[in-house]
Amino acid sequence: MPFFSRVVLPLFLLIYIAVETYLKLNHTSLCGEVGCKLAGELLRFDPLYLNYLGIGATATLILLGYLSLKSKLVERLFFMVLYSAIAFEATILFYQFIANPEPCIFCLGIFSSLLLIALLSKSKRFSTVLTVVLSIFLALSTLAITKNKAYVMSDGLYLIQAKSCGHCKKVKKYFKENDIKYTAISVSEASARSFLKFVDISSIPVLVIKDKTGAKLINGDKAIIAYFNTQHSLKAHTRESAEVLPQSSTLDLGNDLFSATSEPGCAITITETPACDNENNKEETSQK
Repeated sequence: MPFFSRVVLPLFLLIYIAVETYLKLNHTSLCGEVGCKLAGELLRFDPLYLNYLGIGATATLILLGYLSLKSKLVERLFFMVLYSAIAFEATILFYQFIANPEPCIFCLGIFSSLLLIALLSKSKRFSTVLTVVLSIFLALSTLAITKNKAYVMSDGLYLIQAKSCGHCKKVKKYFKENDIKYTAISVSEASARSFLKFVDISSIPVLVIKDKTGAKLINGDKAIIAYFNTQHSLKAHTRESAEVLPQSSTLDLGNDLFSATSEPGCAITITETPACDNENNKEETSQK
């Protein structure tokens, strides 16, 4: 039984990884699921290098597994490498599971194989292995990991906002009064926050307008409302469409240069309420 669990099973795993590596070199794969393709996009390097690492680690596992049958010291090294591989694969797999809408079937195969090897090699320690794996999953699930998916997929209006933001409430009230349909995206979403940081915008609301011609951004409640008031006025007098917002308020995503506007809004922080409330209080005082 030790020979089977420490040598034969790792050998099957090595063949599995080697076949997948060969297929990837020929632009194909054992797994045709979308999750496998998305998993590769999460890496900072070519996914093939991870396959090469897997081949090397599995080959080492086979060698140590064979030598562990005769040496207690090597046996400890075998389990150190095995448990390290399980922890490594669990971290990658669970990160993919949280960030991707679909899991990577190939990674699931490797992870399942490693767990089977650990179970058959030393069943008494398997509960410890499961505890470590569960701890990794719980730790990753507490992080605000950016989802590897698109939010702005079809033509329409997308409002990046927060429930506690007074400036956002003004825009949503305007949209409701004028029967303007839109999709609300919470700024608490890691993807939304990363996107706004990428285009150097530090306040909300932000409206994303996507149509056949492209996409543009409008930052700030006054700029958003002014944009639609202008559009309504133009439609009432002429059928020709025009964009009259200054470039500081409307950003074309097709351009190479992005810049934030000076339009007041709710600061993007962990808690948006204080900055927003302060701004609202100032506006109410000035109105009085």
